[in-house]
Amino acid sequence: MSYTLFYAPGAASMAVHWMLIELDVPFEAVLVGIDSNQQRNQDYLRLNPTGRVPTLVVDDTPYGESVALMMLLAERHPGSGLLPEPETAQRAEWLQLTLYIANTLMPAMRDWLYAAKDGDPKGAAAVKALAEKRISSVWDDFEARLLRGKTYLMGPTFGTVDMFAIMLMRWSRHMGCAATARPVLRSYINHICALPSYIEVNEREGLSGWPS
Repeated sequence: MSYTLFYAPGAASMAVHWMLIELDVPFEAVLVGIDSNQQRNQDYLRLNPTGRVPTLVVDDTPYGESVALMMLLAERHPGSGLLPEPETAQRAEWLQLTLYIANTLMPAMRDWLYAAKDGDPKGAAAVKALAEKRISSVWDDFEARLLRGKTYLMGPTFGTVDMFAIMLMRWSRHMGCAATARPVLRSYINHICALPSYIEVNEREGLSGWPS
C-alpha cells in the first residue's frame, strides 16, 4: 500500500492526515499552499478537478473528499478499530453519524467561513447567524451523546467520527458558537487533544493555540 496526502494545515485534510498517523502506516505528505492558490494550478487539478484539499493518492490513483478518504482508509486497515465491524448495530450508527456530520455540520461550517466570499457580502451576517444555529444544534446532539456516559461520540472507542468532529470543532474556534464554550464538549475536546496522534498532526501541520 502506498499513500500520498496533499494537505493544507487545519483544512479538511487535517482529519485524514491525523488518521494516517493514527494508523501508523507509511505515507508522504505534500503541502498545498492555499494562500498562494496552489490548489488551482494545473498539476493539482489533474489530481483533483475540484481544486480542494484533501487529495489522497492511493496506489497511484488519486481520490478526494475527506469523509470518503477516511472510510476508504478504515476499510483498507480493518484491524485499526477506527471503524465498527460490518453488519453490526454499531456500524449502522457509525454510518448515520458520519453522514450527519458530513451533511449537516460541515456545510454549516462552510456557510459561516465563506459567507461573504460565496454570496452577497451584504447578507453575510444573516448567513453566519443561520449557520451558527445549525452548528449549535449539532453541538446539542453531541452533548446529549456524551451526557449518556459515552467517552467518545460512538461510545467507549475512539474512531473516525471523533477525528472528523474534532477537526470541525476546531473550525468553530472564532465563532459565537465555539465548541470549547460548552463545558461538556470542552472536556471531550481536551481528552482527545491529549492523544499522541493529535499532538503529532498539529506538530506536522504547524498548528497551535487550540484548545486554549
